Amino acid sequence: MGTHRNEREYINASPLLFAIFIIAICGIIYELIIGAISSYLLGNSVKQYSITIGLFMSAMGMGSYLSQRFRKNLFDVFAAIELSIGLIGGISAVLLFASYAFTRIYYLVMYLTIIIIGTLVGLEIPIITRIIEERENNLRITIANVLSFDYIGALLGSLAFPLILLPYLGEIRTAFLVGLINISVAILIIFKYEKFIKNVNIMKMLSILFALLILIGFITGDYTADAIEDSFYRDQIIYSKQTPYQKMVVTKHRDDVRLFLDGNIQFSSIDEYRYHEALVHPAMALAAKRENILILGGGDGLAARELLKYGEVKDITLVDLDPQVVEFCRTNPLIKQLNEGSLEHQKVRVINEDAYKYLEKTQKLFDVIIIDLPDPNNESLNKLYTNLFYRLVFKRLNKGGMVAIQSTSPYYASEAYWSIRKTVESEGFYTSGYHINVPSFGDWGFTLASNREFSKEDIKISVPTRYMNDEIAKAAFHFGKDEKIGYNKVEVNSLTNPVLLQYYEKAWSRY
Repeated sequence: MGTHRNEREYINASPLLFAIFIIAICGIIYELIIGAISSYLLGNSVKQYSITIGLFMSAMGMGSYLSQRFRKNLFDVFAAIELSIGLIGGISAVLLFASYAFTRIYYLVMYLTIIIIGTLVGLEIPIITRIIEERENNLRITIANVLSFDYIGALLGSLAFPLILLPYLGEIRTAFLVGLINISVAILIIFKYEKFIKNVNIMKMLSILFALLILIGFITGDYTADAIEDSFYRDQIIYSKQTPYQKMVVTKHRDDVRLFLDGNIQFSSIDEYRYHEALVHPAMALAAKRENILILGGGDGLAARELLKYGEVKDITLVDLDPQVVEFCRTNPLIKQLNEGSLEHQKVRVINEDAYKYLEKTQKLFDVIIIDLPDPNNESLNKLYTNLFYRLVFKRLNKGGMVAIQSTSPYYASEAYWSIRKTVESEGFYTSGYHINVPSFGDWGFTLASNREFSKEDIKISVPTRYMNDEIAKAAFHFGKDEKIGYNKVEVNSLTNPVLLQYYEKAWSRY
């Protein structure tokens, strides 16, 4: 049992300041983990991060207020707080994913996790400040030092999470690692200042036990993640990877291979040809020329496969943000068979860059532009559906050129679909909308645009296809009454007024 000494006994505060630096890193990472998981599972990252940060800060305030109730054995209190944060924070990602996968109480688990961790984090700084101040008796210097280490640690944590931890460890293993760091801080305090800790033996046993539990969680984190992830998908997962930009999952059931990005299906090998033929061939049929083609998105190589059917095509520039998705689709035998090796074709040049930035920088003009981007379900993707984005597209289109844009579902998300078309029209394009049935997606829509007038009657499909022909192409331009909801009342989507994100979230929340 440690001996409790006089409260004014001098201590070396350096380990305590180092502890503040480390716990600040951990605190901000817990916030980012919860925000990232909620954004991944629920969408609308601005909303999820706002809720997480706001509730976390409020809980920290409550923790700071409660800290005044602790007047004795402050080293014991601080060690207990660190052990509690390490345990709860370490298992937080597993709790959140499991509650979403296996229960209907995700929001309850999320709110409780934020409040508990936030309250404990709020207790840390006041407690450790009092420990240092009571021994150094200089409040001005103590507060300056404590806050300096706290802010610097928060900066490093906010940088480490997106740049290092998330891409290489994922949310679950990152949470376990950060929890282990919190427990390591507790161990440092317990063993460094054991003579000031009343219940030192109990603290030592708990710290070792908690460290072992979280270490086991970290080591088995990939297996845990796989087990939880399997419950999210109908078919067997054959590949899963967290890239710096998104979570990529590939599933397989018999002949059906599916690619998911951040939980959203990108294609099914059973019926993807319907989607990609509809995306590519109407625009190619109506283009004045079809020599230089630009694909924005389309890292799976499937749109490029359709474009390579045209002998006139001389050059295809494919701009996709994520090099790991492109590399997987270029080398994986299943996907390579599906895209017929298009990503290795001599006519195809891949550029890994943000589509918006590419259009801002390039001076090249194109005969056809195929926009095959994921749905606008977050702020970064919404930017690629704004009037400014289509303004850039307009500038890069040759006279008589055609643009084809995947535009989500006119049935499931009617307002979102018509908002995309209205936004395209706002930048001077002549437009027309069309849609087809893709079994794995449902009723799916596209927007056709040009800098000159065009008629669907001129569509003549001149290359081999499995689904699309002249009759189907012309019929695709007709919409039912239930697919025109919002046709006359939607607004133009812009960077400053991202209405499309609201339309999209409202529509898909019903399904």
